[in-house]
Amino acid sequence: MSAVLPDPGAPNTAFERPADLSRLERAAAALRARGFQAEIAADGADARDRVLAAIPEGAEVHTALSETLRKVGITAAIEESGRYDSVRARLGALDRETQDRERRKLAAAPDYIVGSAHAITDDGAVVVGSGSGSQLGAYAYAAGSVILVVGHHKLVRDEEEAMRRLREYSLPREFVRMQSAGYAGSLLAKVLVIHREPRGRIRVILVPEALGF
Repeated sequence: MSAVLPDPGAPNTAFERPADLSRLERAAAALRARGFQAEIAADGADARDRVLAAIPEGAEVHTALSETLRKVGITAAIEESGRYDSVRARLGALDRETQDRERRKLAAAPDYIVGSAHAITDDGAVVVGSGSGSQLGAYAYAAGSVILVVGHHKLVRDEEEAMRRLREYSLPREFVRMQSAGYAGSLLAKVLVIHREPRGRIRVILVPEALGF
């Protein structure tokens, strides 16, 4: 029997407002001050090219499930080109019931993981929400390198506004997406806030486009 998930309601479209270039530049500077690598792409295509240029051919790469990656063509480039050792493809070959331990270990510590974030504060904190938490350990510590592609509408004033964005915008959008795929919906079960990256292993590519949610 499938679980009944609470409907989060309609998304708050106030969180679709784009940030201007000056705000993106300030956010990039704030990210760098906290130890992240941060840059601003010209557009989605440029962001895709930057991501692919940063990953050596043949490298082990995990793509987090992300509408941003799908929209700019990063998911397809990594999963379908044959140029990379796709963790997601290897996960698909393992049985969920009998090889769960192997699946968890494989996904937890890839050499590279590419994904997105749900919010970035003006002072440079990165906020990611998840239903399962499957990508959060890799982002926080275990992946060798993390690349996050983030659209300009995801900039928020502070962590309080970031949590509002997660609950009022990202969750409702993801809920509808999951229902359209035949699932019961989605939930916001776990939240990761990265305040600082002392090893410089997280690269944030800000994009002046509305990508994902």
